[in-house]
Amino acid sequence: MKFCSECGCKVIAVVPDGDNRMRQVCTACGTIHYQNPKMVTGTIPVWQDKVLLCRRAIQPRRGLWTLPAGFMENCESTQEGALRETLEEANARVQVEQLYTTFNLPLISQVYLLFRARLQDLDFHPGSESLEVALFGEEEIPWEELAFPVVRETLKLFFEDRRCGSYVHRVGDIYWESRRSGEYRVVMLGDES
Repeated sequence: MKFCSECGCKVIAVVPDGDNRMRQVCTACGTIHYQNPKMVTGTIPVWQDKVLLCRRAIQPRRGLWTLPAGFMENCESTQEGALRETLEEANARVQVEQLYTTFNLPLISQVYLLFRARLQDLDFHPGSESLEVALFGEEEIPWEELAFPVVRETLKLFFEDRRCGSYVHRVGDIYWESRRSGEYRVVMLGDES
């Protein structure tokens, strides 16, 4: 950032009084421009024993499968964002049930909030960001074609919990060992690793 979005004057990187991090601060009006993590919200849409997935029509990871999710918009709640993203990507109407997974991705400054949700009907079809949408049972999930680690980890937890008959909210961090190779490690809240 070179110029203030409030007044148009030059910004400089400094540690503001009372802060402990470098921030972009306007030299004229003093506005501090915080750069904070992006919030991603979405759903795990379920119909009986199947989960609805979307094949991505956009980058990143075009052509791979994902849960319907995306960046939150201003002035919406996490649930509203999850409903909107599910409708935009899969033209699917769902009933949000509970927050299921929260994953922090510190390397790329994102936080994912995925809700368990119940499909209200089978009248769904690809939105503009999806090539196709389909229901998958656990044994049918295209595990090697999933777009993001968050999706893989959420689905693994979901199917484990379904077998146990109890769903609990999970919180974890995903750290890339090598982004190039796609290797990552997951540290769940409460893990000692």
